[in-house]
Order: sequence, then C-alpha cells, then structure tokens
Amino acid sequence: QVQLVESGGGLVQAGGSLRLSCAASGRTFSAYSMGWFRQSPGKEREFVAAITMSGGITDYADPVKGRFSISRDNAKSTVYLQMNSLKPEDTAVYSCATKTGPVARFPLAYDYWGRGTQVTVSS
Repeated sequence: QVQLVESGGGLVQAGGSLRLSCAASGRTFSAYSMGWFRQSPGKEREFVAAITMSGGITDYADPVKGRFSISRDNAKSTVYLQMNSLKPEDTAVYSCATKTGPVARFPLAYDYWGRGTQVTVSS
C-alpha cells in the first residue's frame, strides 16, 4: 500500500520561508514522478510544482516560480518543497502526490495522494 506523509507546514509571516517534506512508502520511489498541489477553502486544487523520477526535470506554476523549489532524495524516498518569500495568498493545505511517467499539472494524472499539511502565511 502506497503511503505519502507530508510534514513541515505551519504559521509563518509574509516574507518568511518553510520547507515541506513528503515521505513515501509502499512503492519504488525512484520510479515515479512527484508533484505538490495546494488547496484553499472555496478553491479548486491547484498545481504547485512537480519533479521527474531522477529529479532532472522540474515544473512550477507561475505564481511560485522563483520563490519555490522542488527537490527529491531518492535514497530517503522523500520529496521536498522549499518555499521562500511566502505571501498570504500562499496559504493553503499542501499535498504531495505520485504518478507514473513524466510530470503533469493535472491532479487526475496522479494516483496516490497524501493528506496534506497546512501552511498559513500571515500579513
């Protein structure tokens, strides 16, 4: 059974930083692409970033380009999301997900999801 567990969320002031982690188990981590998504109340789930199996290709949503960085450690079966220069509009529940094949921006392309971690950015 595949399990994804996010951690690292919390409350931070605007301009601050957080690093989210997503620990995976139950499948060969290095064989799958990973993505981060976020969802805030009343809004649809939104793509944030994704990374290929080897980490050689990354993709970012425009609102986070230049501020967020996705990386992975296949030896630890963990994917990270470094978030800098945080803004109040980044407030959301952040979830990681896994998929076969290349990176994608559509949530339906991903087959396993974590429960998420809350990120709150105060102004």
